[in-house]
Formats: sequence, structure tokens, C-alpha cells
Amino acid sequence: MPAGAKLAVLAASALVLSLLRPGIIGTLAVLVLVSSLYALGGLTLRALGEAWWRLRWLIVVLGGALWLFTSAADAVQNTGRVVALLLLAELVTRTTRMGDLLEVFRTLVRPLRRFGVDPEAVALTLSLTIAMIPVIAGFAAQVRDAQRARGVRLGPRAVLPLLVLTMKHADDVGDAMAARGIAA
Repeated sequence: MPAGAKLAVLAASALVLSLLRPGIIGTLAVLVLVSSLYALGGLTLRALGEAWWRLRWLIVVLGGALWLFTSAADAVQNTGRVVALLLLAELVTRTTRMGDLLEVFRTLVRPLRRFGVDPEAVALTLSLTIAMIPVIAGFAAQVRDAQRARGVRLGPRAVLPLLVLTMKHADDVGDAMAARGIAA
């Protein structure tokens, strides 16, 4: 499927899931459907499991808060909708070349050129943002592993080393872009 079609399906899915409340059975059906799309996209069951595993804290925190403050049905429906969209977004990014996504972003932003918007800069910013998500997740895993190796209990203290690694990486990316004449 072309990158533009994938992004259109992702946007339409986000709109439909935001406007409709599919109920518990409908939400579970959406989660099964999105999970089955991983196999259609040529990804392994392991990739699907890893995607679900990365969302575990979101599921626990968001689902738990909704369960506590609203109801179990709301927790399942709303958390399920968010998880479905995040799984779908990851599927799009894992099955689409970044160059193809970049071209779609350029095309979408091109009409805004008359208002002073630079389509190249917007497309590059969006693609860098998408590319940085797995990098930051990798940094989080490094920090977690380092803390475990030292016998330190995981907790809020993990934020500072993660922030330092992320900022250093951002500086390195900025320096590389400046060296290539992409950024000032």
C-alpha cells in the first residue's frame, strides 16, 4: 500500500475511533483487527508482541486511572482506542520507507508555501520526530539496563539520564544537519 494511503487510513481511523464509541466488544474487535494487520504487513508475531509490550505502562496507567475514576467499561473502551491507534501508527512507520513518508508530508504541506511555510523543513521535522521515537525508546532501555546492573531500583531517577542522552543525541543530530547545510 502506498505511503499516502497508509497515512490516510491512519488519519481516518483516528477520526472514526475518536468520534465513535464502539463499546467493549467493538474495541476488542478493533484491537484484534489492528493486531492482525501486523501479519498482513509482513511483521512477525514477535514484532507485534514487542509493540504491545512497549505500550504496557500506558495501558496500566491510563486504563487504571479510567477504571478508578470512571468505570471499567470506559477504561477498556478509551484505553483500547488509544492503544489501537498507537499500534496502527507503529505499523505504518515500520512498513513504510521514511523517504516515502517524507514525500507525502512534502506534498501535504506544499499548498501552505504561499503562507511562508517551507514544505521541506516541515517534512524534515516530521520525519525526524518519527525517527526519534525508537531512538528514545532505545535510550530508555539503556538507562533501565544500566540501573538494573548497578542494583538501583527503577523510578523517577531514570528521567535525568534519559533526558541527558536525548539532549546529547539532539545536539549530535543538529550538528550533523548543520554540517550538511540543512539547518543553521
